[in-house]
Amino acid sequence: MAASVVGAAADATSFSYRGMSSDNIKGLVLALSSSFFIGASFIVKKKGLKKAGASGVRAGVGGYSYLYEPLWWVGMITMIVGEIANFAAYAFAPAILVTPLGALSIIIRHDLHIFGVLGCALCVVGSTSIVLHAPQERKIESVREVWDLATEPAFLFYAALVIAIVFILIFYYIPEYGQTHILFYVGVCSLVGSLSVMSVKGLGIALKLTLSGTNQLIYPQAWTFAMVVTVCILTQMNYLNKALDTFNTAVVSPIYYVMFTSFTILASVIMFKDWDRQNPTQIITEMCGFVTILSGTFLLHKTKDMASDGSMLRLCKYGDEEDGYCEEGIPLKPQDSL
Repeated sequence: MAASVVGAAADATSFSYRGMSSDNIKGLVLALSSSFFIGASFIVKKKGLKKAGASGVRAGVGGYSYLYEPLWWVGMITMIVGEIANFAAYAFAPAILVTPLGALSIIIRHDLHIFGVLGCALCVVGSTSIVLHAPQERKIESVREVWDLATEPAFLFYAALVIAIVFILIFYYIPEYGQTHILFYVGVCSLVGSLSVMSVKGLGIALKLTLSGTNQLIYPQAWTFAMVVTVCILTQMNYLNKALDTFNTAVVSPIYYVMFTSFTILASVIMFKDWDRQNPTQIITEMCGFVTILSGTFLLHKTKDMASDGSMLRLCKYGDEEDGYCEEGIPLKPQDSL
């Protein structure tokens, strides 16, 4: 009996040690830094967009006056630093460690009313439940291994479906409803983001192995991943700027986090075949997490115009910074203007 207890303690100690490996520590530090920089960048970029909107045409309406605003560039550089740290984190740590830490960037935001706080909490709890109960991803030691996984029929079908949906949103729904429905801008960012994370994983592994002495840059797969990452990032930044300029930051950030996390987990499950290592308990927990996410998103979206006293007011994008509300603004849905 005593021997079994000692053995169990030894196993627990070894498990704990493996969980705090040097790579995991590096990934954790990078992910925390990424959350801080990205969270701060949302606020700085929003202020830059606000100043640009006060002096000219706003980005969400078709202009690009924010490109001449220094404060917006400070926010953009801050976001780029955060994204670089986030991409590096994926090279050192599994997605189940890096992805949920994105919730920390939501904390660095404008104040929300009580229902908004509850909605954010539900979104974060649901996303965390899914990520914490997801199985460990397989160990990848070559960029060609990632390429083989990315070119299997299941993931190719997912990638083709995502690209088709993104083109439909960009060329049909956004011109008609982009100014009144937040999910179209954020949907493009999230769908494209799921592909960018998978490409970042391949590129990150290639750079990590190259720096450790095994050159992976001689393979065309590494440069293909780099090209996909570049296209995806440019697309994400463009439509995220439009979403921030059109809607309130306190609403854009948590919805973007929830959708991005959900699609990223889905893409990771399909690409790395995580379902082969799942048990019924994990599946049920993940389903409960999805229900929690949907509940939080619904609550946040339906109460976005509610003031702290319970009255329904418009969250103003460019109004008084002290209260953040104005009597009238761009309606988020057509019926809001009735």
